[in-house]
Amino acid sequence: MLLALSKSLGSEEGFADVKATLTSPLAKFIAWGLLSALLYHLVAGVRHLIMDTGVGETLEGGKLGSKIIIAISVVLIILAGVWIW
Repeated sequence: MLLALSKSLGSEEGFADVKATLTSPLAKFIAWGLLSALLYHLVAGVRHLIMDTGVGETLEGGKLGSKIIIAISVVLIILAGVWIW
């Protein structure tokens, strides 16, 4: 992605090449996969920050927190897919 950014900022032809490449279904799928991993990581990180305050540290709280994280992540991943596609 950094190489694509560098190429797109280099010239108008480079920008057109990157734009054509990123509109392919395979590139969209790869971008969606990377974004999905980052979204899950972000949501799980927020959960850990909340756990640092003492909320959800019990076994039951941990199980409930995991289910909530999965649900929120699925919604965000679907929204990311709609945004990319």
